[in-house]
Amino acid sequence: MRQEQTNPFLRVYYRLVDHYGPQGWWPGESGIEMIVGAVLTQNTNWSNVEKAIQNLKDAGMLSFSSLQDLSVDLLAEYIRPSGYYNIKARRLKNLLQMIDDEYEGEPTFLFEDSLETSRENLLAVKGVGPETADSILLYAAGKPIFVIDTYTHRVFSRHGLVAEESDYHTLQQEFMDSLPEDAPLFNEYHALIVAVAKEFCAKKKARCSECPLQGVEE
Repeated sequence: MRQEQTNPFLRVYYRLVDHYGPQGWWPGESGIEMIVGAVLTQNTNWSNVEKAIQNLKDAGMLSFSSLQDLSVDLLAEYIRPSGYYNIKARRLKNLLQMIDDEYEGEPTFLFEDSLETSRENLLAVKGVGPETADSILLYAAGKPIFVIDTYTHRVFSRHGLVAEESDYHTLQQEFMDSLPEDAPLFNEYHALIVAVAKEFCAKKKARCSECPLQGVEE
């Protein structure tokens, strides 16, 4: 018997792969771009993040040193399309300062650090929560940590695969315990969950009868 037949988390994954195919996440050309994107995507959609990142690219500011040298106010203007731009500018500057303090201003040193230590340092940054930290670690650093978001909770709780009251850590542990420790798998899986949540598992108007995950919990 194939493992996915008895493992509901793998069953969901293969259903989504069969339906959508590879998603090719994260859309970023460099580690620093992915770091910026992970902060800017908080409470907004990706199209707004792309506009903000393009502003930084057009100004020649999408490098660690350039961003570090920018004032908070000017950075906020560049990232205005992402929404909550003043808050996000401060969060991004806090994150850059941590990289400067802990990793000599080299994002690659952050990526090369152990998962435990790099995650601890990221979570110590004011304004960086588990989802943002884990997005940086998975997508920019290629570390095997599963990213949880509201889409993940909605899809899996609606199918009865996780408890409705599951918090971030509990839900993450469910995935980590149920799947092989594999960063590319985690990367693809999270992207597929976002795709199915947006298309079929909307917060208010779910299209359950058309969803590729219909009956997956059985």
